[in-house]
Amino acid sequence: MYLNIQETADYLEVPVSEIHRLIRERQIRTIRVDDDILLNRDQFNFFIEQREKYKHELEAYMNTPLPEDPDIKDED
Repeated sequence: MYLNIQETADYLEVPVSEIHRLIRERQIRTIRVDDDILLNRDQFNFFIEQREKYKHELEAYMNTPLPEDPDIKDED
């Protein structure tokens, strides 16, 4: 199913400007039919899932404690 920009923004509960930014940065694919820009809802859902997965991986990485410093002395 295809949605226009306004329907996509309503579906995701984000501002229309956010959808325009994602299109401008080529993070999501669009289809142009006459004067309408359409987005495939399934493809967009996949994009959101991948973005959430990356967010969780980054959060896990940032929460991983650093290993202890081996206390190497620089002798010049």
